[in-house]
Parts: sequence; structure tokens; C-alpha cells
Amino acid sequence: MRVLLSTYGSRGDVEPLVALAVRLRERGAQVRMCVPPDEEFAARIADIGIRPVPVGPSVRSLTRGTAPPSAADLSRTRDALVEAQFEQFPAAVEGCDVLVAAGLAQIAARSVAEAAGVRYVYASYAAVHLPSPHHAPPPRPGWPEPETDDNRARWERDAHHVNTQFAEALNRHRASLGLPPVDNVRDHVLTDRPWLAADPALGAWPRTPGLDVVQTGTWSLPDERPLPADLMAFLTAGPPPVYVGFGSANAPQDLARSTIEALRAQGRRALVSRGWADLGLIDDRDDCFALGEVNHQRLFRQVAAVVHHGGAGTTATAARAGVPQVVVPAPVSDNPYWAGRVADLGIGTALDGPIPDTETLTAAFRTALAPDTRTRAESLGAGIRTDGAAVAADLLLGTARGDAVAG
Repeated sequence: MRVLLSTYGSRGDVEPLVALAVRLRERGAQVRMCVPPDEEFAARIADIGIRPVPVGPSVRSLTRGTAPPSAADLSRTRDALVEAQFEQFPAAVEGCDVLVAAGLAQIAARSVAEAAGVRYVYASYAAVHLPSPHHAPPPRPGWPEPETDDNRARWERDAHHVNTQFAEALNRHRASLGLPPVDNVRDHVLTDRPWLAADPALGAWPRTPGLDVVQTGTWSLPDERPLPADLMAFLTAGPPPVYVGFGSANAPQDLARSTIEALRAQGRRALVSRGWADLGLIDDRDDCFALGEVNHQRLFRQVAAVVHHGGAGTTATAARAGVPQVVVPAPVSDNPYWAGRVADLGIGTALDGPIPDTETLTAAFRTALAPDTRTRAESLGAGIRTDGAAVAADLLLGTARGDAVAG
């Protein structure tokens, strides 16, 4: 079996496909991967013995600068990505049996698979990206939020925005491939039987007519890497610290400062992860430690709480570790959704606004660090599955045999 895996986004989009690739290869499948051209993704995929196919503009370059990209810049980037996909995907999918497109912005994948006679599977990392009256669509950068609280109306508006951005380009390329036009780009990409690579205990799919969702569980791999010696020395030098990290989010330095000050007010130590925003310490006191890329699975089991931006991967890793969370969500994609799930499950707190003040953070830490929050977090963590990537790999192998698994 030969599989093409494709995604576009930050590390949180790439890592789940890495996990799926490893499980597929363990079962004898041949795997290719289309990912953004950023060096760190190429290196990560090379680590598992796969040569990446770079597609689209650099993701990290989109996060640079003190201000987010303008709506016009985002529109041009999306257009360029679609053109790059139609240019690169046909060669990448040649000889494959299945194309798995994961995450957002996979506009060309289904059409290329259709033209090549290859089965197509779409996978989402969060239920909120799939249309349902039970939740509103996530905010999409550069597109206005609809002025209504009705979820069905908001999903209709979301489909309109996707069509406005992509319909002309998609149908132009489909015509060149001898394919008929589509009138709803978003639902065409998602299919009527998408997969959901999220844990049911953390983010279950609410049953919705018209979508036969296959929930596999989170796609992840066990990480056995040891923690650096200097980090271990800090961990053992005092009580468990609070981890503060915002991944690929463009977090302001003021957020790290406010968080450290709020923790110090409660006598807590802090670990500050630099991330893509290159956050750092605010002074040279010995109650804080700055770190780079480390094993979160191992680290989170040794901290008092995890402060983060609401990424699917960080939320799932912290939940699996049974550690309370404080989520300061970036106002895009599924980050507000995961913040809401943490709050609803009682395993932490969720804050509004990009830079909460010290007083707000102090109150959030009181809740997150309370013993009953830790008890709920530990109870939930014990029930989170770790076999999602294996489940998905087995489903894909069934697909190759002709089983009715994916839409």
C-alpha cells in the first residue's frame, strides 16, 4: 500500500501525520508526505526516514513581525497555496492508493486524488472544524465574523467565505483536469465521512445529520527522549514549576511577563518555553528557567500546571499527563475550542483576550492549582487513549482492501 499524507500549518498540524506515517510504515505501507517548506518540518520528517515534498510558502514566515498578516496578505497566501498544491500534488500522488489530507487549507487534494483515481480521506484535528449546529465554526484569520449567534447561519456564512476565496481557482483547475465544478468548496474538501483525529474523552464529536464522522483518537507517538540535565536540575531544585509556552502562536513578550508575575505572587516557579515567539525570562532570578524544544510528554508529568495557547497537540499532551491547564487561546482556528473544552471539563481555566492582566492570571492559577482541579485532570488523563494513529493506520489498510471506511 502506498499512501500520500498532506498537511499545511504549524508543528501541531505536522506531528499527527508523522505519527500516522510511523504506524503505517510499521504495517508495511510506503509513505510520502507533503508539508510546508520550513526546515524544521523537513528535518522532523527526515528523522523518520521519509523524504518530504515541500508545498506552499513558509509557515514560520507568516508568524514573524509584531502585527499579524493583513487580510489581503492572507488572501494572497491562500491563493498561492492552492496554486502550489495543484502544481505539486499530481506528481506526489502518482502511484499511491490513498491520499490523506489533514487540517485546514487542503483545497486541491480531493480534486487531484479524483483525477488520479486515488481514494481520498479528509481528517480534522478538532470537532469544531466540522459543520454542526452544536458549535459555531472557528474564526478564520482575515475573514469577518458573522453577526449572528445562530450556528447554522454561521456555518452557511463560513461556506460562503470559503467559496469566495477558493471556488474560482478550484473549479478552474478541476476543469483543466476534466472534472466537473463543485458548488460548496468547504464541504467538498471535508467529504460526508471525515475522520476526526481527537480523543473522545477530550473533544468528542456531537452526532450531526449529514456527517458520518469516524473518530480515531489523537494521532501521536510515545516520546522517550530524556530531559536535558540543566532542566532536570531546575525541576529537582524546588517544588513543581508551572510550564508557560505558546508554541507557534505569535505571543507577545508582555504575556510572559504577566504570567511570571502572577506565578511569583503565589510563590510558584516557572518554566518559559521560547516557541516561535522567542519568549524569554524577564530577569535573572533563579525561580524561572527558559527552555527550547523538549519532550513535553515527560516534562508535563513533572509540572504543577501548563499554560498554553490552546493548540490541539499541547491540550492533548497536557490532558494525557493529568496536569491542570490554563489556556490563553490565540483567537484563531481551534484554539478557542480547546480552551472551552478545558474549562467545560473542569481540568483548568480558559481566559479571554490576548494579554490577560496579572490579576486575571492570578485568579486563573488559583483555580487551576486547586487540588480538585488536579484530581479531575488526573481522572481524565487516565482515560485518554494513545492508539489513535494505530487505529487510523488500520483503517487505511482496510481502505486499501476495499472496505468502506472513508468517504
